Amino acid sequence: MLLAAACIAGAARADTAAREPVARVMVSLKAESATLRARALSAGNSGETVAQVASLRAARLSAGAGVPLAAGRVFGPRAMVVRASGIDSAALAARLSVHPDVEYAAPDRRVRWRAVVNDPLFDAGPAGGQGPAVGQWYLRAPDDTIRSAVNAQGAWNIATGKDSVVVAVLDTGVLADHLDLAGRVLPGIDLIDDTVTANDGDGRDADATDAGDWVSAEDVANGIVDRGCGIDDSSWHGTAVSGIIAAAANNGIGMAGVAHGTRILPVRVLGKCGGFDSDILAGIYWAAGVDQPGLPGSTVRARVINLSLGGEGSCSRFYREAVQTVGAAPFHAVLVAAAGNSTGHAVSSPANCAGVIGVTGLRHAGSKVGFSDLGPQITIAAPGGNCINIEPGTPCLYPILTTSNSGTTVPLAGGSIWTDSFKISVGTSFATPIVAGAVALMLSARPELTPAQVIATIRATARPFPASGADNGTDPTPVPMCRAPDGTDQLQCYCSVGLCGAGMLDVAAAVLAASRLVTPVGAADQLFEFAERSLPAAFPGPVPTQTSGPFHFRHYPGTGYLLGVVVHSDATWLIDGVYVMGGGFGSTPRFVGLVADFVTLRTPLAAPAGATAR
Repeated sequence: MLLAAACIAGAARADTAAREPVARVMVSLKAESATLRARALSAGNSGETVAQVASLRAARLSAGAGVPLAAGRVFGPRAMVVRASGIDSAALAARLSVHPDVEYAAPDRRVRWRAVVNDPLFDAGPAGGQGPAVGQWYLRAPDDTIRSAVNAQGAWNIATGKDSVVVAVLDTGVLADHLDLAGRVLPGIDLIDDTVTANDGDGRDADATDAGDWVSAEDVANGIVDRGCGIDDSSWHGTAVSGIIAAAANNGIGMAGVAHGTRILPVRVLGKCGGFDSDILAGIYWAAGVDQPGLPGSTVRARVINLSLGGEGSCSRFYREAVQTVGAAPFHAVLVAAAGNSTGHAVSSPANCAGVIGVTGLRHAGSKVGFSDLGPQITIAAPGGNCINIEPGTPCLYPILTTSNSGTTVPLAGGSIWTDSFKISVGTSFATPIVAGAVALMLSARPELTPAQVIATIRATARPFPASGADNGTDPTPVPMCRAPDGTDQLQCYCSVGLCGAGMLDVAAAVLAASRLVTPVGAADQLFEFAERSLPAAFPGPVPTQTSGPFHFRHYPGTGYLLGVVVHSDATWLIDGVYVMGGGFGSTPRFVGLVADFVTLRTPLAAPAGATAR
């Protein structure tokens, strides 16, 4: 195992030769070894004595290592650290592993912190039985239970979001005084022209605060609202969407946003009974920085525009022109829109517009959640929340926890709350800001990405859809495969590429790919090719490349080696990690480093030939 890793690392030195390596290796000496018995140590020894004995042991090991060794710290009953110049850690560990006095050796790797936030609702929802017990399950690494989780947490080791990256939320407005949004919300605009829809007593103005979108029985009885509009409390929808994107992290309260270092630009376009296309189109232009007659210009340009909204019908020419205008230079805005919640019907507009990232909603198990729409216009799928428990009074098990207000009609001052298992947030409206947050992280890592590159990266790094493991609870009916929309409802179903997008969103993989303009799969292939070119005796190629679970790998029957790279997020394996197994080195994959430890990546990301932006 380590020998194979050492060979790769050694060849990488010759290939890149950028700097003189310095090795740090941990060695455990055999209990009966002459090196250990030459001079014993005990807990009562002074620091000076320990240092002298360590130097003696390092000197005795130097001959077998072939390089002079310097002594590092002594730890454990028989273990110590040794250092050397002119050789890397993996190669030195391989040499020392076969030394007669050494039981085993391994590189003394630098362990970097994993981003863990201190927001209490990240791990578990509100206490007192409100739940959900799984907290912000959708942002963690996926496992056998939460298959659709996007591993935003893994991406936070690379980027947490820059305040120079602005996400416009075209919605009901935002309550900027929410405890988890304080300081994250920029001055926005209210673009609702109709005063009844606006519900704030006036038309367009500079106040993007959510005034409430409740509909009363009197509104319906008096014909103030359209007949299709039902009685309901205020949704605080824009505040909920904003929290998913940019809720503050590590502030000791509430939740964490996907891109918690970015800022929100609120654009109020929805009120009582929704909003009009003309207001939404004006909002798209304004958020991106396109000048419009009669409107003040935006002081900032949003690089991401979240559209957790939609209407029936095909993408109109008005939306097509807006998408093309704001996506082009100098604006380069990326639009992310919800598929819709009409139970498996055709994708709503503007998610069905070319150039928009359309988002389908998934259950925790990775299957399409019943309410979500789907179709060939979708780019990617992300968690939309699902309850499992459907009986009245039972808690929703897998909602999308986010920011809200305790007011039922108008917002209450000091009314900051978070949704829970009984005041739930589910829908493609909440899958969409998860993707918008991922795009904001990608642009934080690589600001020069174009919308086409963002879309290509998200598609290329998507995890495969599962085709098993879901059920219909007490209903024994098997979960079917999804079908193309045909005008009839379809509830939970197993997604396929082309109906629910390229796969399940993998934020860590997408941000990693964006940061270096090479997808994890592309990096893995470079590693394989380099190993085969540099060490044909160990890795005789070419051999077929396979993908299984989180691994992209090649098996070399002639030597028995299997060389793999983790290309998709997983709760067990480290993304971008290189693992070796087979031959005389056992049947368990062993981590030997990251791809960048062995090769210098060279090929910039480009959209696949013939690919269309969706």
